[in-house]
Amino acid sequence: MDKLVSQYSRSAHQNEFYSEQEQQEFSESLPPLSLKFSMPPVDNSASFLRAMTDDHSNPSCPIKLAHGTTTLAFRFQGGIIVCTDSRATAGNWIASQTVKKVIPVSRLSRGEDKPSKDPTPGLLGTMAGGAADCQYWLRYLSQQCTLHEIRHKRRITVAAASKILANLTYAYKGYGLSMGTMLAGVTPQEGPALYYIDSDGTRLPGNLFCVGSGQTFAYGVLDANYKYDLTEQEALDLG
Repeated sequence: MDKLVSQYSRSAHQNEFYSEQEQQEFSESLPPLSLKFSMPPVDNSASFLRAMTDDHSNPSCPIKLAHGTTTLAFRFQGGIIVCTDSRATAGNWIASQTVKKVIPVSRLSRGEDKPSKDPTPGLLGTMAGGAADCQYWLRYLSQQCTLHEIRHKRRITVAAASKILANLTYAYKGYGLSMGTMLAGVTPQEGPALYYIDSDGTRLPGNLFCVGSGQTFAYGVLDANYKYDLTEQEALDLG
């Protein structure tokens, strides 16, 4: 009995010693933790991926990506670029290929005492989500902007217009609205300004936004190529 007890009994020092030894042996048996990634055998991965997936310039490309609704806008040193697609879908059915998703919200020169040679651009809104919701609320916002300009004899700022729209959508939060829009414009007080507003009442200023089911792909391109000091031609090409 004593022999059996001594065989299976260890002091605290011995238990600690053996646990460290067992841990060391276990660690040595594990594979190394350094990860190794296989890289494609091409010089420029971005150019290779573009060539393999750009079915617009190459209809016979081997990989055809599914295209969804995409609207984007970004600020640069020369102003604001706004780009959208023109497709409207109802489930899997393409309802229209000619939808105008850039909607004028305010006029170009209302309230200006002396029209300038280069008129200040108006306020523009984009559509993403439910077409009916976007068209209705942007049209209602246009009415509010016109009333503001008549009362105050000056153009409304982009910040004020975006606040009006955010307050309206927040009041109907939970009613099933589907809307993601960007407001872009140039005013003497703000210069080029860009805001994102959605149907939950979210209101965010920023330099770059993408909205729609294709925003993941658009953000990938813009994150790699966007910079504020783009030239006008570079900004147009990027859009």
